[in-house]
Amino acid sequence: MSSVKRNIIANYLGGGWSALMGLAFLPIYIRYLGIEAYGLIGVYASLQAWFALLDMGLSPTINREMSRFTAGIHSPQSIRDLLKSVEMIYMGIAALLAVIVIGIASWIATDWLKVEVLSIRTVTHALMITGVIIAFRWVDTLYRSAILGLQHQVWLNGVTAAFATIRGLGSIGVLALISPTIQAFFIFQALTYALETILLARQTHRYLPTPPNPPKFSIDALRGVWSFAAGMTMITFLATILTQVDKLLLSTLLPLEQFGYFTLASTVAGALSILIVPISNVAYPRFTELVASGEEKAFTMQYHQFAQLLTISVIPATLILSFFSHQIIYLWTHSAATTQAVAPILSIWVIGTALNGLMHVPYMAQLAHGWSRLTVIVNTIAAAIIIPAFLILVPRYGVMAAAWIWVAINTGYILFAVPAMHLKILRHEKWKWYEADVFGPLLIGLVIALGMFLWAEQHPEMSLPAESIFLAMGAVLVLLATTMTTPLGRQTVFKAMRRITGANAIN
Repeated sequence: MSSVKRNIIANYLGGGWSALMGLAFLPIYIRYLGIEAYGLIGVYASLQAWFALLDMGLSPTINREMSRFTAGIHSPQSIRDLLKSVEMIYMGIAALLAVIVIGIASWIATDWLKVEVLSIRTVTHALMITGVIIAFRWVDTLYRSAILGLQHQVWLNGVTAAFATIRGLGSIGVLALISPTIQAFFIFQALTYALETILLARQTHRYLPTPPNPPKFSIDALRGVWSFAAGMTMITFLATILTQVDKLLLSTLLPLEQFGYFTLASTVAGALSILIVPISNVAYPRFTELVASGEEKAFTMQYHQFAQLLTISVIPATLILSFFSHQIIYLWTHSAATTQAVAPILSIWVIGTALNGLMHVPYMAQLAHGWSRLTVIVNTIAAAIIIPAFLILVPRYGVMAAAWIWVAINTGYILFAVPAMHLKILRHEKWKWYEADVFGPLLIGLVIALGMFLWAEQHPEMSLPAESIFLAMGAVLVLLATTMTTPLGRQTVFKAMRRITGANAIN
């Protein structure tokens, strides 16, 4: 099995299991903590995203440079010096982040959030603990990026899945046996992230060869990657605005309980990342290696293969979640109130998330060429649109306005950013991306999902077990149809069939 296939499978298994551990226990967390306390988890996630602005483009840069090291561009000394330099920057910023969050925790609790059930003291203490978690997860990002760039993704996913299991089961144990409080929940999370970060740091250093001289902080090493890192900094800044301004506004406009429902909807939609991230994590270092080696033909072929694989993965899940959000949320939570609050948001939000996800392969192709300018321009335009839209529409129409704005912005990416990219790289591949890689499979899947939805509307009396079977069979049907509409899918299915018939003939 090729390293690319092995890494993709490992990413799917590791990412899928980690997401399962996170999603499976959410109803239990809410049962122990309450929806308002769960809203604090959304606040913590938003804080972490905003502080990602301080990354200065270094984590994607480390990913890229590690990939270039595997292609022979770096020496052991230069890559070790670069890692040491970035490590020192990251450690300093991590300490600063912890101090900042602990310092502003009381202000967030009293002046920003609309707390109704929890005490201000409880909210303040919980937010202070998140400062420690954010610091560890900050450093964790550096080592994950390095290991991804070195393409040791099987090991990384094994560790990620193991710690996700420990966090999921351990958190339930802490809430059930020790203390059913948000503070206890966050303390346990902090301990597990600390252990995981230490393990990732040790393994990163083991994967790199020993240099002739001890690694040192090097301005020259940083200067060599600064241009790319600067572009990534701007991309990160704009992406944070585009993905977090809604949460920033809603966290102060809505009561914490309602923000908790919004957090739940966006978390479920965000579960698409388990289908998106495994592919982009393999595509980026692979694209970078092919570009560095000058293998343009192989790069073009794999660009379409990764794009089709992403479509096969994302479109079926999106269509089922969007059309059947009410059924899925109720089957998951068994709560009519939660379903009524979450399902309408999820139906729309997941569409925007999917459109954003389909852009990952074109985006990775740009970064592999060291070209970040287009994304900066596109995101600048999007930010100039999205901020006024949120300020005007969200206070008036609430969460659903935020969902539709999210869809509109990502539709713009598909319609305008992709053609702009193909003017410079992969110049003759635009229409193939639209027709074969994305919209052909999307249209077929949409027709089948719509037919399922209309049939379900005519049979509302289905029992919960019957509804579960119907959704599972429908998801498989949409997946098969989408797969067979792509060249990669047909090739894979026919190859598997030939192997099976060949094996039967031998027997």
